Amino acid sequence: MVPVFCQRSKIKIMAEKNKVMVFLSLCFAGIMVVPFIASCGKSAGTVTPSTAKIQMQVVNLSPDLQPVNLYVGLIQQSTGGFSYPYPSGYFSLTNINPPIQIRSYSATVSTTNLVSIDSVIFKPNFKYTLFVTGLRADNSVGYIFTVDTAVNPTTGRGKIRFVNASPRSGLLDITANDTLAFKASAYKSVSKFIELPAGNYNFKVKPSGSSTVISNFPAVTVVDGKLYTLYCRGVVNGADSVAFGMGVINNR
Repeated sequence: MVPVFCQRSKIKIMAEKNKVMVFLSLCFAGIMVVPFIASCGKSAGTVTPSTAKIQMQVVNLSPDLQPVNLYVGLIQQSTGGFSYPYPSGYFSLTNINPPIQIRSYSATVSTTNLVSIDSVIFKPNFKYTLFVTGLRADNSVGYIFTVDTAVNPTTGRGKIRFVNASPRSGLLDITANDTLAFKASAYKSVSKFIELPAGNYNFKVKPSGSSTVISNFPAVTVVDGKLYTLYCRGVVNGADSVAFGMGVINNR
């Protein structure tokens, strides 16, 4: 007959062994699960410039700023500088983390950030435009940042919107073939996209509520299924480098 204390010792030893086995099993499971979770997190949540397919362009519309460079996440995205008043065209970004900064191409003009945007979240497969506006002469340099992606227009139509990038312009009305398309657009405002039948258009800009034409922008072709941004620049009644003018960007 086995003494009672021996039975109790055996039971105690077996219980301790079971605890050790459970502990080792949990540790092994943890070692296997953690890398799996980490790898899932990386594959599902990590967005890189190469996979995001994000495109951006810069339009320098500040007449007296001279060429500028774009920085994203403190990394320079341009080499030759962006000059007034030409759109750069879309290009891929090598960094998609804020801030977005505009700096002078020449250190003799300025060594500080002329524009800084800290809260932008880029979305994969989207396009963006950064309009640089204002005048260095009166310290009014600023920006307009647009998202250039929208729902497809109805078949047989294109979409167009208006960006007022003209400092001191006041409210503006824009007509398309003498029909009001955009009303009372304020400086730095971005209208919603509107649909127009595919065809050729003559756009006119007037002070809001007036019949006086500030600028005439003829022969703009709207193509079926395309997106466009119409914009103005310069100063109303300005001359030479600050003369009022218009441009159009094909967003898609």
